Amino acid sequence: MTVTVFRDGAIRVDGSSPDADQLIVIDGVIAPYGSAVPDDAEYVDLEGGLLLPAFGEGHAHPLLAGRERVGPELRDATTVEAVVARVQAWAAVSDASWLVGGSYDATIVEGGMFDARWLDAVERPVVLHAWDYHTAWVNSAALRAAGVDATTPDPELGRIARRADGSPLGTLIERPAIDLVLDHAPQPTIAADVDALTWAGEHLAAHGVTWVQEAWCEIEDVPAWRAAAASGRLVVDADIALRADPIRWPAQLDELRRVAGEIDGTPGLTCRTVKFFVDGILENHTAHLIECYHDARTHGLPNWSPEGLVDAVAACDAAGFDVHLHAIGDAAMRAALDAAEGIHESLRRGRRLTIAHAQVIDPADLPRLAALDVTICFQPQWALEDAVMTDLTLPRLGPQRELQYRMHSAHKAGARLSFGSDWPVAAPDMLAGIRTAITRQDVSGHPSGGWQPQERLTVDEAIDAATSGVAWQGGDQDRRGALRPGMPADLVWLTDDIRSIEPAAIADVRVRGTWRRGIRTFTATAPVVAVR
Repeated sequence: MTVTVFRDGAIRVDGSSPDADQLIVIDGVIAPYGSAVPDDAEYVDLEGGLLLPAFGEGHAHPLLAGRERVGPELRDATTVEAVVARVQAWAAVSDASWLVGGSYDATIVEGGMFDARWLDAVERPVVLHAWDYHTAWVNSAALRAAGVDATTPDPELGRIARRADGSPLGTLIERPAIDLVLDHAPQPTIAADVDALTWAGEHLAAHGVTWVQEAWCEIEDVPAWRAAAASGRLVVDADIALRADPIRWPAQLDELRRVAGEIDGTPGLTCRTVKFFVDGILENHTAHLIECYHDARTHGLPNWSPEGLVDAVAACDAAGFDVHLHAIGDAAMRAALDAAEGIHESLRRGRRLTIAHAQVIDPADLPRLAALDVTICFQPQWALEDAVMTDLTLPRLGPQRELQYRMHSAHKAGARLSFGSDWPVAAPDMLAGIRTAITRQDVSGHPSGGWQPQERLTVDEAIDAATSGVAWQGGDQDRRGALRPGMPADLVWLTDDIRSIEPAAIADVRVRGTWRRGIRTFTATAPVVAVR
């Protein structure tokens, strides 16, 4: 029997119970409070810090993040020339026939449209994902290899940005367009993807995460997930959401059911969820809006008709799947809520329907949240007045739809909240997410008073979203998200009690350790200086 006792710090049991004086873990399970402690118990001195239920990651893409680490770091490049220089340096040391990497900051070019010729100093095909993974920048060699030219029509549900003469510019919008090129590139090997997932799991653990919703899995990616979990190299538990393809639906459903059945029983891995991209993103005009974009005569590019989405979600429910819906625009959000209404009786009986992002919610739809038993998985790090917001997003929406990421309003209206990062779009840093959710400011304190400050959460509401909210989203509320007797000991130890310091100071708080089922998966090795 292995016994570990955590003490000498704050221990938050859940959002409603008093803090505990100590936590006893026996063979990876939280023991009843007040249990006897044997003489050979191990003690962990929390050193005045805070012990929480481990964070959950309600919406992330660990495989994409792991693959991205193979190429050059592009996110902090502030000019096209800097990106090109890093890709050239990568090409000089790589013997790969195609260079596929990411992710670049689309704000460095006005309008986010990038020209293939800027990458033509590299003679091999190059595909770079934008930070949003809804847009890609490719060079002329990649277009030639894929046979994409002026005569190539836009694919269904995708767009090829073009020059005035109709030739492809080099920016591909949404996955069907990106796949016109990417389908010609060599696919990663299972061994490489297992390495990617191993690294990604360790990175998540370093941020205090023990469970992740892989929010976009293609069928061909499943073997790597199974291999990583079966080998014991995956140090987080994961539920993988298989993507519903509107072009192949409904014939695809039997395949999704078969694949989910093959995963059943793989240690630490489940496949309970189907992912729907209801729309795209605002920055490239593919999010679906009720009224036209402010700067373009379009409502966006919905992937599903409202009626088709209702039917597809109902079919997934009948097949035993939970549902995870990407919805950015207010029209997409309304369609997602309509789909939730269609399976409301199942939701009341325990099925889960999660709406991720919910960037723009029409005020008329807020009152619907209380009755629908939905979870909204927000990405709180996006609730900022940053370059993406000021240069790309707000010009698309215009002055009448500037309210976004309405966390407080959704919570007040009765929705359950969870948090995710959408990693690699943002870092899987739940502490950064909590800080942003309660300040609506960046680390420098901009803007003063917070961006749309009426949508701030309290620190306890934010902690709940990152812990019990994600557990509820995954249907695991009896196993995760709290420190109650009988629950697996999924824990995160922070240097400071984030409930009792200035919100801005959360930027300086660090994860000291992470435990998954009582086994330590992360230990801070560098000196950790507390805020106190």
